[in-house]
Amino acid sequence: MKKILILNTGGTFNKIYDEITGELIVPRHNNSLKKIIVKSKLSNIAIDGLIYKDSLNITKRDRQILLEYINKSKIDNIIIVHGTDTMDKTAQYLSGSIINKQIILTGAMKPYSIEKTEAVSNLMAAYGYIQSNKKNGVYISMHGLIKKHNKIKKNKTLGVFECL
Repeated sequence: MKKILILNTGGTFNKIYDEITGELIVPRHNNSLKKIIVKSKLSNIAIDGLIYKDSLNITKRDRQILLEYINKSKIDNIIIVHGTDTMDKTAQYLSGSIINKQIILTGAMKPYSIEKTEAVSNLMAAYGYIQSNKKNGVYISMHGLIKKHNKIKKNKTLGVFECL
């Protein structure tokens, strides 16, 4: 089995309810991912966090930090948990600079803390694909669809991902 790094950048996938402000916030930890990995009994996973933002707030500098981290990593198979609103922009940015790695971006439209099914199924689809796929590149895994980053996009009118 391939060693896989899961990089958490935040996004709705990770949001939790803040009892003081009454808002959904992106926490600066990886607790949701750790729970999923433990319950799934996966042992070939490393988890790390980086950025911890809603994807609408991710900047070019954040994407540079992500790219630098990926290029320095000794692990060649990486799943990035990312917010869905700008997942395509980050995927496009990474695709221009990453050659010898397999990267899959995934996320969720509803937080794991509120509705577990979507987050878990998107993450597990990415995990299964990265285990069986042999081609390097940048992919997106959402709602049962896994395609090269430029062949899938969020339909913001319908709130679903679609193949192009």
